[in-house]
Amino acid sequence: MWNSFLLPPFTPLYLVFFFLLHHLICMVSVKSSSPYTPIDQILLNCGSSGNSTALDNRTWIGDANLKFLPLEQSLNNHPSLTRIAARQSPTAALVPFATARISLSTFTYDFPVTAGQKFIRLYFFPASYSDFDRSKALFSVKAGPFTLLSNFNASLTADADGDPGDTIFREYCVNIEEDQRLNITFTPSPTVSDSYAFINGLEILSMPPNLYYTPEDDQRFSFVGQSNSYSIKNSTALETVYRINVGGRSISPTEDTGMFRAWSQDDKYLKEYRVLFLPFNDTINLRFTKLVPAYVAPEYVYRTARTLGSDSDINLSYNLTWEFPVDSGFYYFIRLHFCEFQPEILQASNRRFRIFIANQTAEDSADVIHWSGGNGVPVYKDYAVSIFTKERDKKVNLYIAIGAEPQRWKTNYQDAIMNGIEIFKVSDPSNCNLAGPNPDPILVTPPTIELPRQSTNSKNSRRTTIFVAAGGVTGLIVASIFGFLIFRTGKKDKNSGSADFGKTKRSKASSLPEELCRHFSLQEMKTATHNFHEELIIGEGGFGNVYKGLVDEGTETLAIKRLNPESKQGLHEFLTEIEMLSQLRHVHLVSLIGYCDDDGEMILVYDYMTNGTLRHHLYDTNNAPLDWKQRLEICIGAACGLNYLHTGMEKPIIHRDVKTTNILLDSKWVAKVSDFGLSKEGRDNTAINTVVKGTWGYLDPEYARRQQLTEKSDVYSFGVVLLEVLCARKVVNIKLQEEQWNLANWARKCIENGSMGEIIDPYLKGKMAPVCFKVYLEVAESCVREQGIQRPTMKDVMERLVFALQLQTEADDRMEKTNPDGKHTYTEVLSFHVAGDARFNNDLSGHVMESDSGTELTWTHDTGLSYQSLGSDSVN
Repeated sequence: MWNSFLLPPFTPLYLVFFFLLHHLICMVSVKSSSPYTPIDQILLNCGSSGNSTALDNRTWIGDANLKFLPLEQSLNNHPSLTRIAARQSPTAALVPFATARISLSTFTYDFPVTAGQKFIRLYFFPASYSDFDRSKALFSVKAGPFTLLSNFNASLTADADGDPGDTIFREYCVNIEEDQRLNITFTPSPTVSDSYAFINGLEILSMPPNLYYTPEDDQRFSFVGQSNSYSIKNSTALETVYRINVGGRSISPTEDTGMFRAWSQDDKYLKEYRVLFLPFNDTINLRFTKLVPAYVAPEYVYRTARTLGSDSDINLSYNLTWEFPVDSGFYYFIRLHFCEFQPEILQASNRRFRIFIANQTAEDSADVIHWSGGNGVPVYKDYAVSIFTKERDKKVNLYIAIGAEPQRWKTNYQDAIMNGIEIFKVSDPSNCNLAGPNPDPILVTPPTIELPRQSTNSKNSRRTTIFVAAGGVTGLIVASIFGFLIFRTGKKDKNSGSADFGKTKRSKASSLPEELCRHFSLQEMKTATHNFHEELIIGEGGFGNVYKGLVDEGTETLAIKRLNPESKQGLHEFLTEIEMLSQLRHVHLVSLIGYCDDDGEMILVYDYMTNGTLRHHLYDTNNAPLDWKQRLEICIGAACGLNYLHTGMEKPIIHRDVKTTNILLDSKWVAKVSDFGLSKEGRDNTAINTVVKGTWGYLDPEYARRQQLTEKSDVYSFGVVLLEVLCARKVVNIKLQEEQWNLANWARKCIENGSMGEIIDPYLKGKMAPVCFKVYLEVAESCVREQGIQRPTMKDVMERLVFALQLQTEADDRMEKTNPDGKHTYTEVLSFHVAGDARFNNDLSGHVMESDSGTELTWTHDTGLSYQSLGSDSVN
């Protein structure tokens, strides 16, 4: 049976046929032949003394067998123990997860194996074992010279996966030389008291020679983004990160080709799950070759696939993209599997397409028939890519995408195909390390009051939540009520208590409310940061370095900011930040957890923000670009936080250092304003004389000239942020022409001469609804005006940005109704003119008109802003 889904998409007949077909695909069984038989196959049921049969009918040997009894570290006083899990996972098999080998000291398994490449598979069930608390399972694992896991916290890993009762599985590949034994060593963390190591199951399995390792006489493969090529040497180790059956169901280990590999579905990794083109062929006689033997992947991988579909116009407007979170700081080996089995694809050039890896072009003209030699012949292509970001201790997204050949004359079909994906982490050659960081702990937060919130595109999984309420004479959506509620519930008397946490007290901070701010000892800070190790630095600023730290015996991850003795900032900024943040509690302000002032140190401790700073997602980064709606939501969140500072307290608080590096993003991409060391308490609508402080490029020119600070100085800085978000450019760049050095000045000139479209982020072109773009740019332009009196308030900015998001959402909804199965593209915005000296906070008394000729917004005031009609929104 074969199907290419050539019916017109989303007709009733199409949908019925699709679901019937998908149901049939799920029923197709994988052929049970095993073209490879492992030479070594060791299945160790740790903590057990007898043999046990698992659900897959394989026999597991208890590790009390003398042949595999673990070797204890010399002179240790804690021999390893066997334990039965205090509770069982409802989804895990008893073998090998019912028992475990546990030790407070190092222990080693010694395996006599043949030479060659092996799979090492580790099985963990992070339950409590008798007198062993699951949270104390913090340990490292080494296989020969390779560090597989370091300070691995099994309970954190299971909790982060969303199921504390789930099991954990890790797979590695190593090469064993002649006369070499395989030693696997488990070591409890030396920095955490009462930590222990444990293991439930160990599997050692031979693999075919050079299945993943590069033969010495073979050609090296492509290193994406590099001029040199790459190879997997026998001296390296691999960790299997993902093994994906694209377009088909998951494949169990027993359905693999004798190596018991598990293949997952690709659905949850698709960045935009709108593609329903799932061709399959369960009758074709696959023709394997010497270069691609039958054991490389199960036949089912090559009988199912995902394609762009048959509509060339739609295919040319988007790429099919998979998103895989991976550890930063490593090289990755990627294997992509292909097989052309559709009957119309018979010759080279019938279907040519592009492949992108890590936002770089891996193949400009991929041709499966050219690679394989014919229809029904499986083939794979290998690639290497480096994933190194400044935040080396966090997860980043690795994107793999396929897209149609843009030049129609080069191919018969503007289409693309993918059958399977394998991703491996490559050990660091300098230290043989494969270990990544533990997941961030799941923090339990108190319930909050949720007001009605503006709906955004539910199909994007990375949506932030914006709390808003209706109000205002213009009928716009505002968030001031939420800020008021936060103020009412979060405001505390500054002198209500004293810091009474940790081992010491400090009189200089004695006014801090003890329920809001904790004192940490210097030893706690050193332990949390491994004595302020440079590899734990996640940020740098005027105050000093920011470190990622684990406190409370590794159960909580925090951001730790330590004063640099050479910094121009000092005690005043330290105390200011503590005083400010101990009073402030808002969903869009970073939370101060505590401080340390032992031995002359000045250290501030905050919630850890998983996604770092806004700046590191805009330019000069390996992070994937933020989409337009996400940028809007982040800006709205930051505006809400600043509006709370200006209006939520008895006296306004002026931040004085608003910039993209001081806007942090949590795990759900919620924006939080940070760094209050330069903040000052203001006076309602009255300037205060003060020494000028801030960051060049964001600094309010009126404040710089007159040394008079008001809330409008924050508004100016935020306007620069809005331009930086829109253009993805540095706010000061002296490498450009002189008139372009300062982004705010350059943008104002571009707006005046109608050329703003030339400097916006190219990634955003065609993705912004013109009506939304106009409102957004109106806000940004009004914020960066020379005179503070002409600038809006932060409340005005917040309201208008929410309105812009509403316009974008409505435009997207209209587009999706007219073109539900394709990616829409908006007419590029080329001009935006300012007429006269407009005041932002005039009411919008004009109206929005939509017609076939385009979208037009018009002010009725003589000095207002005018927009030219730019043509109708279009779908390409």
